[in-house]
Amino acid sequence: MAEQANEPVVLVEHDPRWSSMYCAELQRIAPAIGAAALRCEHIGSTAVSGLRAKPIIDILVGVASLTHADACIDPLTALDYEYVKRFETRLPRRRFFRRRVNGATTFQVHMVELDGDLWREHLLFRNALQTYPDLRERYLALKEELAERFRDQRESYADAKGEFVREALRIAESRGLKA
Repeated sequence: MAEQANEPVVLVEHDPRWSSMYCAELQRIAPAIGAAALRCEHIGSTAVSGLRAKPIIDILVGVASLTHADACIDPLTALDYEYVKRFETRLPRRRFFRRRVNGATTFQVHMVELDGDLWREHLLFRNALQTYPDLRERYLALKEELAERFRDQRESYADAKGEFVREALRIAESRGLKA
């Protein structure tokens, strides 16, 4: 499969169908991942109403340990997911999968330890964007600027959002928001 980095960064208006797409995809993969999935959440910009986003549904799957995530590789690849092992270099505590529909990445599964740092950070960031309009507006402005600058460099686009994400997490924690 071609690398995701070859897909341009294109932001689209929030689509209210993204929530039902998440639910439908979760129902599709749930039998494959079975009891390994202790909890699942819709994360990323498609989980934040009113936020422009890349039209990719991100599914966070909490597992007891990464051994359980590793056991899901074959079942998910049987459902046309690609396991992207090279991303473990950057985030060794995550297993990452993506599925393309009509040639475009449409779904991504992030398997992490339930209640670990990555689990908490993903949920706290999503909750902060859902709760605080000031953060959501700043994030959207940053995403639009970065999408223009890094249109053909997805990893650079993602990396350039890192400092904002860390700041948003600090703000959310200081305001008492929970993951």
